[in-house]
Amino acid sequence: MSRGKRYEERKLNLKKVFAVIIAFIVLIMCIIMVSGILTKDKEQVKITSKDYFAVFKDNKWGIIDSTGSTVIDPSYQEMITIPNSKKDVFLCVYDVNYETGEYKTKALNSSNQEIFTQYEQVETISNQDENNNVWYEENTIKVKKDGKYGIINIEGKELTNFDYDEITSLPTIKNTLKVKKENKYGLINQEGKEIIPTQYADIMPLGKTLQDGFIVKTEEGKYGIVNNSNQQLLAPNYEEIVKIYGNDMYVIKQEGKQILVKNDGTEILKDQFDEIKQILKNPEDGIIYTKEGKYGIMKTTGEVTIEPQYEELKEIKSGVFLVKENGKYGLMDIQKNMKVQPNYTSITYQEKANLYIAEKEDYSNDIIDGEFAVKQSGILIDLDEEKGYIELKQDEEYRYYNFQFEEKRISEIYTTSTLFKSKKDGKYGFLDKDGNVVIDYQYDDATEQNKFGFAGIKKDGKWGVVDSQGKVIQEPTYQLDDYLKIDFIGRWHLGKDINMNYYNQL
Repeated sequence: MSRGKRYEERKLNLKKVFAVIIAFIVLIMCIIMVSGILTKDKEQVKITSKDYFAVFKDNKWGIIDSTGSTVIDPSYQEMITIPNSKKDVFLCVYDVNYETGEYKTKALNSSNQEIFTQYEQVETISNQDENNNVWYEENTIKVKKDGKYGIINIEGKELTNFDYDEITSLPTIKNTLKVKKENKYGLINQEGKEIIPTQYADIMPLGKTLQDGFIVKTEEGKYGIVNNSNQQLLAPNYEEIVKIYGNDMYVIKQEGKQILVKNDGTEILKDQFDEIKQILKNPEDGIIYTKEGKYGIMKTTGEVTIEPQYEELKEIKSGVFLVKENGKYGLMDIQKNMKVQPNYTSITYQEKANLYIAEKEDYSNDIIDGEFAVKQSGILIDLDEEKGYIELKQDEEYRYYNFQFEEKRISEIYTTSTLFKSKKDGKYGFLDKDGNVVIDYQYDDATEQNKFGFAGIKKDGKWGVVDSQGKVIQEPTYQLDDYLKIDFIGRWHLGKDINMNYYNQL
């Protein structure tokens, strides 16, 4: 009896095997080619967990990372700009001819390799907020090719054709660019998509956001208003439009005189005032106006509800007015009830926290809640709306409060920190999160550890720095009395002009 087999043994089909192997090799080659194309397109831009900063030393500019390590030696005459602090794209200006205004540009990565070399110019698009703090469009770079401008993203992908004679930012407005083509202006977004066609003699922001709309100028020299879809909000019939608006009302100028108009052009107010300063949030409340240098409130019917008697008047929250009398500021409601007496040199409103920060003549602060009660006093060191805390210096101690004015331990605020500033017998040291002394109490002053792990230490009038483990990496040798903020990255210290966000070594 023959023994049966459980399965048939088949011979390999060598032709099919070879075909499969060849197909597999071709697939791998395609993947490598695509990967190479993508790598080339991205010009070896790295996305890292580090941040990058411009630095200034010996009158030259360079780049460091957030560990304090040098990325590009300070060797450039002009400041190196960094569009996105998380990505290693550094834009340099060199060979500047200050007489003619001509200059050259180039882009470098963290290996000091030149990237985006196919363009004649590579430049950041700078902007600034209402406090003159400079910032850059993070993911958009202006480039020039064949004499015309376009934009690329931070990885090097081209987002527009090279059609434009100019590309600039709009003050305070993010991700929106003003472009010029054939002597006409329009708007594009950071992805290169058209917002408003290039059809106007000029275009400028009406407010602080894209949604507020834009003032446009026609070839005839008349002004109107359009929204971000290029829909007309106010016909272009006016010699000037003032950047004051609200409740579908606008302030225009004709023959040098301000007039309050509806969006259909109907005139509402044109007499009884010298200037309109603000359209109030509640349309029934009307406007803030001036007469002979004094501020008051008038309804849109012309009825005066608050006579012009104040040195300043401004609505800082719906129905709450900052008022100035005898050189001092207070808070008042629409019925003229003084909620906070005018005893302060300044008052600002923090909307997210619903708090008022009132400053006294000695530069200390009262922190006032939404019900106009003084909840804490001291020198305001920091107010972080994202983390939801206030840092105050009170009786030479630094204390922390949430927006409900509950005192918090520093470890509850800085949850990722390894060191925490502490004071004992008039001297500062550092503790770990469990309260153990890491750095003995020996310093005259200190800062909290920043997000990069560094903390400032002061002794005998000089500043130094410790790292996240408590190691002194710079003995106190820096004289920083003229500096507005004490902040270190490694041995580098934040520059005097904090709006520029650069670091230096003294």
